[in-house]
Amino acid sequence: MTLKEIAQEANVSISTVSRVINQKKPNAASPEVAERIWEIVRRNGYIPNRTAQDLKSGHSDEIKKVEPKTVAIIYARTDSMATDFFFSNIAKAIEQELFKSNYYLKYSFTALDFSKQTTVSHISSLDVDGIVVLGRYEKTLFNFLSQQHKAVMYVGLNPCDHKFDQVICCGGDIARAAVHYLYELGHRKIGYIGAQDNEIRFKGYKQALEKLGLTFRQRNTVNVRQTADGGYKAANMLMDLGSDITAVFCANDNTAIGAMRAFKERGLKIPEDISVIGVDDIETDQYLTPMLTSIHIPLEDLGKWAAHIMIDRLKSGHNLPVKTILPFYIAKRDSCASPKPSSHPL
Repeated sequence: MTLKEIAQEANVSISTVSRVINQKKPNAASPEVAERIWEIVRRNGYIPNRTAQDLKSGHSDEIKKVEPKTVAIIYARTDSMATDFFFSNIAKAIEQELFKSNYYLKYSFTALDFSKQTTVSHISSLDVDGIVVLGRYEKTLFNFLSQQHKAVMYVGLNPCDHKFDQVICCGGDIARAAVHYLYELGHRKIGYIGAQDNEIRFKGYKQALEKLGLTFRQRNTVNVRQTADGGYKAANMLMDLGSDITAVFCANDNTAIGAMRAFKERGLKIPEDISVIGVDDIETDQYLTPMLTSIHIPLEDLGKWAAHIMIDRLKSGHNLPVKTILPFYIAKRDSCASPKPSSHPL
């Protein structure tokens, strides 16, 4: 496929395609157009002709025939790449950063793919130089991948104890920060909505309660998939059970958005009756009523660091496993406030 063919399919100019994939300008196209171009590049396995580029720039004497390195991404926690905001944004950053150095994203798989034996067999024989696993995974997955590939790394919120490169923003620290923030506002009865099994955010939530001298009550938590629907159902369960909380920590923003809708439908005011805090700080948070307080995760930087570390390993720049921990911050908005003296638990 050529730049001209990509431009025709994306319905943009060749120069726009060139600026986007070569990232010569940060705002070469709107986010929608840029994503359309990258989707075409990804789907067709486009690899630019570096030799032609060097000839055009007058560096023909420096030309060396180098086969491009390729990378696969596995979405370990989701069945859909299209609807997963968190990991899809990390993947985009990885892909675009790899592209700058003549490395390419060749395949993408989801957790659903691993239920198909044909896909598992295909993955075991992938002709790629490195694999990036996004999100919490089963140990058997890493054992399987490490037997087949030398360069395997993990990106997500749950630090792993395997001897692989990893780039993380620690979910345990995130949960502890969220609970401490609610505590500083005056809340002493704090609930939790989100996944619980092997989930470091739930573990961090319990650790924070213990450190602050607050009692953990299982009935103030709901173990659900971290989706808007999961959050909606969980909030209704908390209200139906008469849970003893004045604030709730949701494991991600989609869960928080669903919970907020449920609380509103039952006549509760946010944050007057119940404070809500999420994780991810997605763009939608600023357009909610009230605007959602959330833990900001540096998704683009997670992807960029993952790409840099993968490239360095493929270049034999390091042999020991590297763990990079990125910071986060609380984006304080309107969904959290101090509990009123007259307020009562759900």
